[in-house]
Amino acid sequence: MNKVALIIGAGPGISAAFARELVTAGYTVALASRDMEKLKPLAESIGAYAFKVDANSIDDIQKLFYFVENAWGEPEVVLYNPSARVKGDILSLNPNKVSEAVHTTAIGAFTAAQEAAKRMIPRNNGAIFFTGATASVKGFANSSGFAMGKFAVRGLAQCLARELAPQGIHVAHFVIDGSVKTDPANDSMTADAIAKTYMAILNQPKAAWTWEIEIRSKDEHF
Repeated sequence: MNKVALIIGAGPGISAAFARELVTAGYTVALASRDMEKLKPLAESIGAYAFKVDANSIDDIQKLFYFVENAWGEPEVVLYNPSARVKGDILSLNPNKVSEAVHTTAIGAFTAAQEAAKRMIPRNNGAIFFTGATASVKGFANSSGFAMGKFAVRGLAQCLARELAPQGIHVAHFVIDGSVKTDPANDSMTADAIAKTYMAILNQPKAAWTWEIEIRSKDEHF
């Protein structure tokens, strides 16, 4: 039976590295992003397929699941990766920009999870993953717009882990605590290293599931 994975908010970092791991494991992988000019060559280099999606659009995300399902089947693994970062102090932040950022990060994650759950619950199987950040658990000055969205995604993941685990669906939230490097020297935290941790969580037995994991290099302070 064909195994299908969908990565929303795909780019050259963590999502691409995870996609390569999934392709190697025998998955048909669909990558989705707004920027098709960059996404198409990336998908081709991995052996994946590219789809256009605006993570700020509920309709776009719903249609994406329909297209992927009709092309290859219902996704067994879904990773929601997008977030929107709005920086500034409380007096200077534009509420409309903050609303848009939170919508992309949190409402997009909710919509993707809902569409995934619709397809996974009848099968009693599947994995829904969310990429988090230090801001998911620690708010910084001048970063309230970003932290609001990331805190919301963490709350969503925690709720869904409790709701969906009894139905055989593995929900996991990955707190990426630190900057992602391109050079693996000195055991730096790279996208490839992070992707291997994603795969390790994906392959956990149902008797020992993790709903959240913090990932950092050995030298990262926390």
